[in-house]
Amino acid sequence: MSRTAADVVIIGAGIHGCSTALHCALRGMSVVLLEKDHAGRHASGVNAGGVRQLARHVAEIPLSLHSMAIWRRVADLVDDDCGFVSDGQILVAETEEELAAYRKRVEDLRLRGFTHEEMIDGDELRRLAPAIAESCPGGVVSRQDGAAIPFRATQAFKRKAVSLGVDLREGVRVTGVRADGGRWVVETPDGAIVAPKVVNAAGAWAGRLAESLGEPVPVEAIAPMLMITGRVEPFIRPVVILRGRKLSFKQFANGTVLIGGGHLGRAFPDENRTELDWAKLAQSARTVWELFPIMRSATIVRAWAGIEARMSDDLPVFGPSARHDGLFHQFGFSAHGFQLGPGAGAVMAELVATGSTNVPIDGLRIQRFQA
Repeated sequence: MSRTAADVVIIGAGIHGCSTALHCALRGMSVVLLEKDHAGRHASGVNAGGVRQLARHVAEIPLSLHSMAIWRRVADLVDDDCGFVSDGQILVAETEEELAAYRKRVEDLRLRGFTHEEMIDGDELRRLAPAIAESCPGGVVSRQDGAAIPFRATQAFKRKAVSLGVDLREGVRVTGVRADGGRWVVETPDGAIVAPKVVNAAGAWAGRLAESLGEPVPVEAIAPMLMITGRVEPFIRPVVILRGRKLSFKQFANGTVLIGGGHLGRAFPDENRTELDWAKLAQSARTVWELFPIMRSATIVRAWAGIEARMSDDLPVFGPSARHDGLFHQFGFSAHGFQLGPGAGAVMAELVATGSTNVPIDGLRIQRFQA
């Protein structure tokens, strides 16, 4: 029988909601996890699967490092390795000017105590990625980074959470959230659930919930696009990313190559759908053509896009509400939240259970948008 009361209600069953539910259950809390579609339907199931600490905003790095420690033992946590491989990620510089900017960043990170990013010259770049164009002078590597399979990972976190007693309700839309004394009432077509704590992990729809509770933030729904090719002879193991020209590039063990990087289609969140922008996909294909000559005979077999939430500053809203006791926000991961999911769930569960965390999250709190 479905619960009508719980210790915490979590809205949204992407990898963040599922991870938070799992970690709350591990702390002995009763949890109701609500999802209007199915777990991993949007951002968590359709992203590129990058598991990277590389090239993150300084405000995100502590959470990213915390999450990477969980990725390294993810099979012990959720009884599935989630397809996680750790072959490194490389941020490639296409010009000497880019390389100089990256060097300045790495030096700054060293001064802050972060050592996961390492400068590499052209020789080391081509040792790690032999097929890359000779014109690239070097880059930055994070050797412990890698990739996983997004839908598989989300389902693994979901299954483990359910096995620990989480009451997951898929296909159930939240129609309202209101405070009632010292508790929250979460309304659904199937009835209300009452809880002292609520976590807003509703992805591209989370901004509406925050606004309805008096905490509007600058968030928009976006549709990052991805392509995958037919099989190509194995030629690269690390994930390669570009910043000047948008690209994320990963070859799987079966030879297929995933091409992403941030080019956007069109998102229609009210209709639960996306549309591809074929001209921008062609730009991605051209970038691959120029950077990896070995790919010039490859065939694109499929392209897709998912709906994600992007904040105006590209940083997530993460932490307690600035206005309401018992309300927590966990959304707006701006197309780079997959790697953060395991760690964010653990930290959010800690916040829900204890009200505090030792992981620095001050730069991610919703208060930054209050004027």
